[in-house]
Amino acid sequence: MATGFSFIFASSFFFLLLDCCSGSFIGICYGRSADDLPTPDKVAQLVQLHKIKYVRIYDSNIQVLRAFANTGVELMIGVPNSDLLSFSQFQSNADAWLKNSVLPYYPATKITYITVGAEITESSYNTSSLVVPAMNNVLTALKKLGLHKKIKVSSTHSLGVLSRSFPPSAGAFNSSHAHFLKPMLEFLAENQSPFMIDIYPYYAYRDSPNKVPLDYALFQASSEVIDPNTGLLYTNMFDAQIDAIYYALMALNFRTINVMVTETGWPSKGSPKEKAATPDNAQTYNTNLIRHVINNTGTPAKPGKELDIYIFSLFNENRKPGLESERNWGLFYPDQTSVYNLDFTGRGAIDMTTAANVTRSNRTSWCIASSKASEIDLQNALDWACGPGDVDCTAVQPSQPCFEPDNLVSHASFVFNSYYQQNGASDVACSFGGTGVKVDKDPSMFHCFSILFAYMLFFAQKIVKNIGSCH
Repeated sequence: MATGFSFIFASSFFFLLLDCCSGSFIGICYGRSADDLPTPDKVAQLVQLHKIKYVRIYDSNIQVLRAFANTGVELMIGVPNSDLLSFSQFQSNADAWLKNSVLPYYPATKITYITVGAEITESSYNTSSLVVPAMNNVLTALKKLGLHKKIKVSSTHSLGVLSRSFPPSAGAFNSSHAHFLKPMLEFLAENQSPFMIDIYPYYAYRDSPNKVPLDYALFQASSEVIDPNTGLLYTNMFDAQIDAIYYALMALNFRTINVMVTETGWPSKGSPKEKAATPDNAQTYNTNLIRHVINNTGTPAKPGKELDIYIFSLFNENRKPGLESERNWGLFYPDQTSVYNLDFTGRGAIDMTTAANVTRSNRTSWCIASSKASEIDLQNALDWACGPGDVDCTAVQPSQPCFEPDNLVSHASFVFNSYYQQNGASDVACSFGGTGVKVDKDPSMFHCFSILFAYMLFFAQKIVKNIGSCH
C-alpha cells in the first residue's frame, strides 16, 4: 500500500513541479499618451475582466498605482529618461522617490519590476552614461528597505542595441554602446535581473518588404530560414531576433542573464504606405505570439526556454507622434471596445497549424558518438557542445544520473543527442566534425530517465515515511 501511495505521490509531485516551476507569462503595456482614455480605475477593471495578470506602465503614476491595489495584477513601473540625471547624481533622490511614489502603495499594489530608463540608445539626449548609476541608486534604495529580492531593477532596449542580428548566431552588441552596456550586463548578472528588449517584427517587414516575407513576421511561414553557422531552422522572425540577443550576450560571456520582451505587437491601422498594418494582421501576430509563448516552445537556440513578454499596447494612443500606425497599436479603443478579438489563453480564433517550432523533434532518431572517433576529437566535440553549443552537461557530471557508465563515448553520446534534439534533429546538428552518428534506436535515454524516476520515488518514500512518523 505504501509503495502504491509512493508511486502516486511521486507522479503527482513530478507534475506539480512542472506546473509550478515552468510557464512563460503574457503581459500588456499600458501607455497613456492619449487624451481620451478611461480612468485608471476602469482600466484596472478592464484588465481583470480579460484575466490579464501582468501590466507594464512607464512611470509611477499615483492614480494608476492606487487603481491596481488589491487586484493581484503584477506591475512593472518605470523611471523615465527625463529623471535619469537626478537619480544618477544623488542617492537621496532615488530614496525619496521610492519612499513617496512606491512605498505608500506597496505591497497592496504588487510591484515586481522597475525599469530605469527606456530605449536610451534611441533617445535624442545622451543619457546612456546615466542609466547604470541610476540603476545602482534605485537598487540601493530597495536594499535599504529589504525589497531588492522582491522588486527587480533593469532597463529596456530597442533592437538597435545590436550592430548585427542576422544570422542569429552572429548577434552582437553595437560597440559604440560598450561604455554602458558592459557595466549594465554585470549589474543584471549579479542581481539576477532580465535583459529587457523591445522587439517589433512589424518594423522589419515594413522597412524591408522585399527581404522579409510577411508570413515569416506573422508566425505563419511555410518555409524556414537557416542559420548557416549553427544549422538551426527559424520559422519566424521573433525567434530569430530573440536568439540574436542571446548570442550577443553569450559573445560577451553573459550566459546566465534571461531575456524578457517588454514590448512587442502589431498595429491595426497605418498610413497608405503601411499596408500590413491591418486588424487581421495584428490579430494574427498577437494570437500566434501568445500561443508560441504559453506553449513554452522556446526558440531554436533555447528550446523550451521560458520567455515572458508584454504586448504593446492596451489602448490606441492618439497623442503619439509619427506615422498613423504609431497611434494604432492598441487592443482596445478608448471606449474599452476591442479593436479585434484576442484571447490571452492562446485558444483564440486563429488556427495555428504552423505554430510548432521546428526544434521539436519527433524523436524517431538520435545522435551518438562514433565508436571510430579518436578520443581527442570526441573530447574537442564534447567541450564545444558543453560550451559554445550551450548544452546543459550537468547530467554527465560525477554523482549525476547519467555519469555512469563513466567513459568518454557514453558522455559524448548523451551530450551529442541533447544538442541534436535541441537543434531540430537535422543532419548538420549531428555532425560534430564527423564524430557524431545518427541512429534510429534510443541507446541511452531510457537508462537516464529510469534513474531520475528512481530518485523521485526514493524521495517520495522518504517524505511518506516522515509524514507517518509525525502521527
